[in-house]
Amino acid sequence: MKFNIRGENMEVTAALREYVVKKVGRLEKYFETPQPAEAQVTLRVLRNEATIEVTIPLGGVIIRAEETHEDMYAAIDLVAEKLERQIRKHKTKLMRKLRVDTNNKALLRDNESIAVLTEDEEDDVEIDIVRTKRFDLKPMDAYEAVLQMDMLGHNFFVFQNSETNNVNVVYRRNDGRYGLIEPK
Repeated sequence: MKFNIRGENMEVTAALREYVVKKVGRLEKYFETPQPAEAQVTLRVLRNEATIEVTIPLGGVIIRAEETHEDMYAAIDLVAEKLERQIRKHKTKLMRKLRVDTNNKALLRDNESIAVLTEDEEDDVEIDIVRTKRFDLKPMDAYEAVLQMDMLGHNFFVFQNSETNNVNVVYRRNDGRYGLIEPK
């Protein structure tokens, strides 16, 4: 697996680069063939907190994880564990998708020693929705939606975009800026 490691508000030292390659590179054991894809790794420090974001494109499937910790090395450990859990949890679905695409060379290794949730076990996982909210969507622009979100003290806000008439979501990013989610 190739790595594209970059730093924001920090310099990526050789030791950090080596540690990322060692920890995230362990994920190669889950794949049958070497990955032609390039893992995008972003390391950043903001307000004395280290954040690592890893994105690995796998032939139509994207595996992504982000972790924040006081220590960069601990954040790297946490993101590697999160990626590994993600791969194990979704291995069955990934295998189906990759088998359908016969041109894809990123086949997952069929290793019995890897703990994988079977379809029956996936159905047993209980999702507990504890609250449902219903509300009328007021047409507004994204700027007004951000103001409403801030006024309510929420991290996101669902609204009907007055320009497109689509349902959109504005959200507060970890860096303090805002994002907008729009349907295609």
